[in-house]
Formats: sequence, C-alpha cells, structure tokens
Amino acid sequence: MALSVRLDPVLAAKVEEESKRLGISKSDLVKDALALRLGLKNPYDLLRQVRSGKPMGNPAASERTGAGLRAKLRAKRSH
Repeated sequence: MALSVRLDPVLAAKVEEESKRLGISKSDLVKDALALRLGLKNPYDLLRQVRSGKPMGNPAASERTGAGLRAKLRAKRSH
C-alpha cells in the first residue's frame, strides 16, 4: 500500500539525515519507525532472541559464497 505524508522541513531533513546515516531508504526508515510506534516491532524481543543463543535465520547462508562469486565473475567475463 502506498501512503503519502507531508512532513515539515525540519522533520524531512531529520528523516533524510538518519536514512543516510543508517544506509537505508527513507521509506524503510519511516516503515521501521511506524512499526515501533504501533508496537509491531519490539527491540527488546529481538535482543532476547539474539541473546538466547538459538540459531536465527539461515545458518548456511554464508557458506560457499566464494564459489557463487567465482561463477558470477566467470559468467560476466564470458560475455
């Protein structure tokens, strides 16, 4: 869903500055802020999950990254 919101210049500048500092889009910054404000995202729960020692995400995600990169480079060179 697209949503258009008008921001005063000071708030718009803060959004721009913070998104650049974090290296994320302004849209992602605003979505995260809304999720936090609406109680859909809780930093404490994430911290508890990280500290629990339980595996998170895909544990094999960083395996064999070199092979994938080499394949991409070979494909690029062959063109």
